[in-house]
Amino acid sequence: MEAEPPLYPMAGAAGPQGDEDRLGVPDGPEAPLDELVGAYPNYNEEEEERRYYRRKRLGVLKNVLAASAGGMLTYGVYLGLLQMQLILHYDETYREVKYGNMGLPDIDSKMLMGINVTPIAALLYTPVLIRFFGTKWMMFLAVGIYALFVSTNYWERYYTLVPSAVALGMAIVPLWASMGNYITRMAQKYHEYSHYKEQDGQGLKQRPPRGSHAPYLLVFQAIFYGFFHLSFACAQLPMIYFLNHYLYDLNHTLYNVQSCGTNSHGILSGFNKTVLRTLPRSGNLIVVESVLMAVAFLAMLLVLGLCGAAYRPTEEIDLRSVGWGNIFQLPFKHVRDYRLRHLVPFFIYSGFEVLFACTGIALGYGVCSVGLERLAYFLVAYSLGASAASLLGLLGLWLPRPVPLVAGAGVHLLLTFVLFFWAPVPRVLQHSWILYVAAALWGVGSALNKTGLSTLLGILYEDKERQDFIFTIYHWWQAVAIFTVYLGSSLPMKAKLAVLLVTLVAAAVSYLRMEQKLRRGVAPRQPRIPRPQHKVRGYRYLEEDNSDESDAEGEHGDGAEEEAPPAGPRPGPEPAGLGRRPCPYEQAQGGDGPEEQ
Repeated sequence: MEAEPPLYPMAGAAGPQGDEDRLGVPDGPEAPLDELVGAYPNYNEEEEERRYYRRKRLGVLKNVLAASAGGMLTYGVYLGLLQMQLILHYDETYREVKYGNMGLPDIDSKMLMGINVTPIAALLYTPVLIRFFGTKWMMFLAVGIYALFVSTNYWERYYTLVPSAVALGMAIVPLWASMGNYITRMAQKYHEYSHYKEQDGQGLKQRPPRGSHAPYLLVFQAIFYGFFHLSFACAQLPMIYFLNHYLYDLNHTLYNVQSCGTNSHGILSGFNKTVLRTLPRSGNLIVVESVLMAVAFLAMLLVLGLCGAAYRPTEEIDLRSVGWGNIFQLPFKHVRDYRLRHLVPFFIYSGFEVLFACTGIALGYGVCSVGLERLAYFLVAYSLGASAASLLGLLGLWLPRPVPLVAGAGVHLLLTFVLFFWAPVPRVLQHSWILYVAAALWGVGSALNKTGLSTLLGILYEDKERQDFIFTIYHWWQAVAIFTVYLGSSLPMKAKLAVLLVTLVAAAVSYLRMEQKLRRGVAPRQPRIPRPQHKVRGYRYLEEDNSDESDAEGEHGDGAEEEAPPAGPRPGPEPAGLGRRPCPYEQAQGGDGPEEQ
């Protein structure tokens, strides 16, 4: 049989036309070197480049979906376990039979104190931790701490629950700051990979126009919060499929409840101390906690295995090299920026409203009037409304920027007025549909609030060296608001609604004032980010151009931050190249650096 011809022609072999190929170029030993070692003639560089950047864009989408799913599973497990644990520990029969005189209510109060009080100190360490570990690894570490909190519920004691709650409180702000930073960086990367041709035409060092990544940021934030708000529905699965079978009905739990809604005081005043009809078996509890632990472990694997790095390794080096003292101080220095000062009321309201949805609407209006067995369904309505309304953030692609935030504030303002004058009657189910509608509409406002704020911060502060500071400040103010709600949990409902109303109006007015200043062209006063101080001169610093130059340097140049050197000759030998010493290789060759162009 005749041998099949090779797939690719072999270098140095005679072609079918003797010593010359079809183009008349000699083949064999006398062939030109370029013909022997050159690229494959059918290689399409433009097509390969297009495929390369398409893979990069798909990788960015994979990162966004993995981070969103990881956050949803983490908070679903955390909220579901905490809710089930507090209900079980509230029942006095469960406490006496299972744990005797161990003092579970005291342990629960200290655990909640650890979760709510510890984040107050997060402004001191969050930027340092994010710069030290990196954005992705900070996310992974924080998700691991949430999994640690789940694991301690296998053995409920003071020395397991309280320390894990304190560790959880320390991880809340770093997790959210790194998540916000991560989604913003993914939008910037997607824009870079989508417009690679424009960047190549202008030069790699040319930064894209300001705000050019905003459409991608809107889409990614809508995806992230669409997933995250589903965590409230996921958290109700243990309640629906396990705990509801053990609960008394509303005629027993609400027997002594006299007032609900706007006339109530504290949280569930007069609620029965026994809510469990029968006690769940320890084996069943272990099975439920094992499922939650497996889901928390899956969230860790999602972040670890599917989330790529937010920065290149050289960018991570530059972010750390500004100095740990500067990293510690910069969140405080950003207070001088009027944009952040105007957004602080919205940050505070963002913390108020999510706690009010879980404690005010769900407990003060829902459970107080129609029973504990319907708590899960109220939160599912809130979750589904918020998740679906997260897609409304995409309206920012066509509408003016303030519209989503102001629309969310308007929905909450209307609901707050209605709730201020409504007191549902206990043990009456005819008005339960109103509660579901109120929970879903509150979720719509929450989604517009969260999506709009995160997108706004990513647009206003797109410099890569500032984003972790900005999201740290945002979520720290949220933590302060949640701590305030924790302290004022015993206030009357009317006082809570009044505080919510005043904060909402102040937040909307302050935000519109900020947008007015931006339209007038008032320049914000941003703190200077120090230049990276590298102790080791690596291979990438041999080039004249710094490929990892910060955005601020790219815009203003070095003269905007440092004094220009005086004209005229300077004493001493001239430095090599652009202000650097020659590398060892250049010294061995006897040169003083790169040759003049």
